[in-house]
Amino acid sequence: MTERLLNQPLSGNEMPRFGGPASFMRLPQSQDLVGLDVGFIGVPFDIGTSNRPGARLAPRQIRDESRMLRPYNMATRAAPFDSLQIADIGDVAINTFNLSKSIDIIEQHYQQVLAAGVTPLTMGGDHTIALPILRAMKQKYGPVALVHVDAHADINEHMFGERIAHGTPFRRAVEEGLLQCDKVVQIGLRGTGYAADDFDWPRQQGFLVVTAEECWGKSLQSLMAQVRARIGTQPVYLSFDIDGIDPAYAPGTGTVEIAGLTVPQALEIIRGCAGLNLVGADLVEVSPPYDPSGNTALLAANLLFEMLCVLPGVARR
Repeated sequence: MTERLLNQPLSGNEMPRFGGPASFMRLPQSQDLVGLDVGFIGVPFDIGTSNRPGARLAPRQIRDESRMLRPYNMATRAAPFDSLQIADIGDVAINTFNLSKSIDIIEQHYQQVLAAGVTPLTMGGDHTIALPILRAMKQKYGPVALVHVDAHADINEHMFGERIAHGTPFRRAVEEGLLQCDKVVQIGLRGTGYAADDFDWPRQQGFLVVTAEECWGKSLQSLMAQVRARIGTQPVYLSFDIDGIDPAYAPGTGTVEIAGLTVPQALEIIRGCAGLNLVGADLVEVSPPYDPSGNTALLAANLLFEMLCVLPGVARR
């Protein structure tokens, strides 16, 4: 039996970090899904955003800032490139002039990815994109569990009269039966609102809502043990809005809220997903025009690598 040759990130000892392919972790780029286990996908979409734009530019910037990432996770001993076939499978060709058409394009794209048996790790894009991805997920897995990290619950009834925007995806997901509501956890919610219903509505659906205030000054390892017990073996999707993290660490985003999660807490959340049946994940709402140092995109790239490291089937050594 022939041993499978697995893709590897281009080493900094073979090509300087500032050179080489402009792909995530300088991985091989592929349009062919056959034989892939994991695909990094860009969705350059921000026509659903309501405040500062720019998330359409995030996939390219996150890829650029991923060039320092190395293939082995020193903290968790995860070695994803030892056991999984991984590639950067490019961007979704959204229609930048038409939100509703773009939603359909994204859903169809993810249907093809999932049908090929590829686990998608997504670089957004604004948070609107979670809705078409979850629609595609339902067709393969049925309603899924959800770990959602965000400053906002994203359960608005509408925004400016529109039912689909970056503040509405999880309201629509509930209405469309895309989620197992008793297995949904929202972490990091905070800031001002219009009414108590902004956070009470998801609780009424059965979500576990963990506000940022509940996370201040503590480790989130025990919380994630509760999350794992709550979700069990069900297929689960991880949706991570970079504004869940405090703007001291991640200023380059569209809807900034003070007093958020720390970077170590973000790592605890993602690493705490190890052992779950994770079927996909996204990192959304990075806005490079408001990220002049590149630190927000750098953080996003590292969090995406951490997501890769907790997927089922990842080798450890």
